[in-house]
Amino acid sequence: MYIIKNALRCIGRSKGRNVLISIIALVIAVSACLGLSIRQAAESAKKSALEELNITATISYDRSSMMNNMTGGGSGQGSGKFDRDQFKNMMGSASALTLEQYQTYASAESVEDFYYTLTASFNGSDELLPVTDETEEETESTFESIGRSSQGKGSGSTGGRGGKGMASSSDFSVIGYSSDNSMTAFVDGTASILEGGTMFEEGSTEKVCVISEELAIFNDLSVGDTIILTNPSLETETYEVKIVGLYTSTANNDFSMSMFGKSQDPANQIYMSAAALQTILDASDEVSTTVTDENTGRESDSAVTGSISATYVFANTEKYYAFEEEVRALGLEDTYTVSSPDLTAFENSLTPLNTLSTMAGWFLLVILIIGAIILVVLNIFNVRERKYEVGVLTAMGMKKWKVATQFICEILVVTMIAVIVGAGIGAVSSVPVTNALLAGQVESQNNQQTQMDNNFGRPGNMGGGRGQGGGMQQMPDVNMGGETPEIPDDASDKKNPFENMIGGATDYITEVNSAMNLTVVFQMLGVGLLLTLVASLASVLFIMRYDPLKILANRD
Repeated sequence: MYIIKNALRCIGRSKGRNVLISIIALVIAVSACLGLSIRQAAESAKKSALEELNITATISYDRSSMMNNMTGGGSGQGSGKFDRDQFKNMMGSASALTLEQYQTYASAESVEDFYYTLTASFNGSDELLPVTDETEEETESTFESIGRSSQGKGSGSTGGRGGKGMASSSDFSVIGYSSDNSMTAFVDGTASILEGGTMFEEGSTEKVCVISEELAIFNDLSVGDTIILTNPSLETETYEVKIVGLYTSTANNDFSMSMFGKSQDPANQIYMSAAALQTILDASDEVSTTVTDENTGRESDSAVTGSISATYVFANTEKYYAFEEEVRALGLEDTYTVSSPDLTAFENSLTPLNTLSTMAGWFLLVILIIGAIILVVLNIFNVRERKYEVGVLTAMGMKKWKVATQFICEILVVTMIAVIVGAGIGAVSSVPVTNALLAGQVESQNNQQTQMDNNFGRPGNMGGGRGQGGGMQQMPDVNMGGETPEIPDDASDKKNPFENMIGGATDYITEVNSAMNLTVVFQMLGVGLLLTLVASLASVLFIMRYDPLKILANRD
């Protein structure tokens, strides 16, 4: 008790020196609190975002693994003879899982939900034309120019509807959904059915569909009308589908580039039940014939084929990571990979936050090192100035370790008061400072991505930066007896149509809601104790080396 009382009296006697130590410790404490808060905020934001993340996964063919198997596992020209025909056959058949296989893997214990989409390409009829911003002559001219530039590269036919080459283009993408959950655009609210229409029944085999509002206006269609879809390879093969609803989607405003194919325009996408679309594909397979391409002479089956995109849903990341082991046990070959676009996007969104957390860690380390050195130097001077006091106390019989303990108590009291005050200041300023620094990191990442896109000359950024809508083509004005729509003043600010296709912008985490918590408080207490021990170490060493008799004898 005497040691503590004496330590408090000494603090009061050396106010100037202790105020200086307090200021230095306060600066260290505020800086340390901000650094720890930033790191804690990053961890909390990651955990919170991950808990809210809807984790899905897909199974895709591993092309690199297939290439290695075909060339004997090596690389380069000397690794083995490459069989192009085998490559085409494997990519055309082996790489496509059947619906039965997808459903088998959905039986894994880790899977919470499973859904899929079935997509097929069809042409329209004279009464059903695709939405496009080019005339038929302009479209054919575009295809011909693409075909000429692709000669000698196996691009195939550059003909019209019946062609199957790279430059050919079907009119419509018919997408069949296995369940309501698979219609993610309607689930998240980016698409909706207009009043007066309905959505097709889940799992129904009835040939009914919903079409976009733009497509309906373009062809003067309404709910209850019937449209005719045509096999792109055989125009005499047609299917009647009834319209039960019209939908509107924000995606339709983001893309209208016919150079990528009319069927790629969201306005030309027709939605129906996957079961209903499957009945059409089965019917097409039954009446299929062999057709010969006029340009290449290549024979192919005329049946309309569909591609399946299956999605598996998981409750958490642990379930997702367990999924791959389970599907391997269920028979999934090593040539297929399991990936999660949600986790990939989540990890990309953390880039600025991780960068800021790393910077905060290095800043914290530098501050603690510099602060500790300054405190050590100040305490060395403090002990040297009070050398006579040390000699008197030890000459009176006080043990050296007790004298050292008194000095430690003085430093501890001064340091901990500064740490407490610094923690309070850091707690108040941690969130705004973290968000301000995070905003700078996000802007830096976006600027780097924009500069990289501009360096590559990507069309999505021509005429403007990322997300400025450079190069966007608007749909032509179509007057169907009503008023001509006005172009909004902020049309130039609309989302870039290429943004989701080529190097789209990442949706970064841009702010945190909390940074200070009990974890940071305990860490700050640890920082205070660490500074006290480091600063006191030199004092203890000097005191233990002092000889009280020599000190008193050399007293001037």
